[in-house]
Amino acid sequence: MSRQENNNASAWEREYREPTFLTMGTEPINAVKDFVKWMRKQVRKNPADFSAPVSEWNILDLGCGNGKNLKYIVENYAKSGIGYDVSETAIAAARGLVDGLKLNYEVRSIANIFPTRDSSIDLALDVTSSNSLTNSEREKFLAEVSRVLKPGSYFFTRALCKDGDANAKNLIKQFPGSEPDTYILGETGITERVFSKQDFEGVYAPYFEIVHLEKLWGYQKWGDRTYKRNYWIAYLKSKKSAS
Repeated sequence: MSRQENNNASAWEREYREPTFLTMGTEPINAVKDFVKWMRKQVRKNPADFSAPVSEWNILDLGCGNGKNLKYIVENYAKSGIGYDVSETAIAAARGLVDGLKLNYEVRSIANIFPTRDSSIDLALDVTSSNSLTNSEREKFLAEVSRVLKPGSYFFTRALCKDGDANAKNLIKQFPGSEPDTYILGETGITERVFSKQDFEGVYAPYFEIVHLEKLWGYQKWGDRTYKRNYWIAYLKSKKSAS
């Protein structure tokens, strides 16, 4: 690991061990539920566009945390799932939720090459995980997601949105990170990257077709205070064609 990657890994491990803003609930986020409903409609409308029925899909969750989103999809729709997270504590919690499902969790940084075969994944998830990567790590990450996805498959992404988020802009001014539009979250040492719409499209469009992009908001607790946060919810489609 690079020094920054190692610092981020240590910071996330501390956060999972003694959470200051993370919640370890077991319910998937609503945006993932909505995305799965949308995906099922796409499969019903255009079954020939997908290489396998949903019940045979293999899902990859990148930065899976305690596995709640991956478990939901595999438990209700898909065949199997793989989850990577840099935190040993998060992976231990995820393994505790397996409950007989075909789920495999590994302690692994998403900043590195994935031990996953080319074109072997039917659906990938990034639920506000790659926001802690550096720009160069993110480029490698997106190339890897593109590599492992089957042609025409989808990549769900929730990223942090800069547009209209006064708190994020204030954090950039007060606690700037080493790269543009990044900040360091207080005593945690965790770096986060926020995106304007233009920036998001510029980073992701070279790798994926942006099928759906919307801004949503939610609330996050930090100590005894609650902050409003803006997110980009993106449905991205692999640009690869079947050989």
